[in-house]
Amino acid sequence: MTRLAGSTGVEPELVVLLAEDGSPVGTHEKATVHSASTPLHLAFSTHVYNANGQILVTRRALSKRAWPGVWTNSFCGHPGPGESAEDAIVRRASQELGMRVTGVTPALPDFRYRATDASGVVENEICPVFTAVIDGGLDPSPDEVMDWQWADPARLVPAVTAAPWAFSPWLTLQLPLLYPSGTAPAPNFS
Repeated sequence: MTRLAGSTGVEPELVVLLAEDGSPVGTHEKATVHSASTPLHLAFSTHVYNANGQILVTRRALSKRAWPGVWTNSFCGHPGPGESAEDAIVRRASQELGMRVTGVTPALPDFRYRATDASGVVENEICPVFTAVIDGGLDPSPDEVMDWQWADPARLVPAVTAAPWAFSPWLTLQLPLLYPSGTAPAPNFS
């Protein structure tokens, strides 16, 4: 990438653009990829568990461009060009939540969705879903997360079903796939 005169020298974060079959076709700056006509791109979604089998849910900061203030899964992100999903998950866990994760495991490797928020911003992602286990403490970035809670999955599923408008659309789509019976226990990470 060419730097413009007077630039900060900091390379912009890039996302991987995808063809309909999921093959990479290019890159785009993350800061401007989400709009009313968001191209299909690669992402990931992570559900983090603690030693008690509780799942971490977070509330998106009000400054977020899409779905500000809604509750969602632990965290999401975009692998950069040439970056593995596992490396991107470890990176985003640190950046977004100030935490370390272990046991990164694919849970829904073929998850894909498209959704439009109230402001017209579109999410259009091939977004494999992973589970992980927290290793240590939690120190969320206020630019990313305004609130967080450890939840029993057996209580989270009916809450999301009862009030889907309070949660991110990707969480409302992922939970029934992760917990088909509606009350399944958290994955065993031992």
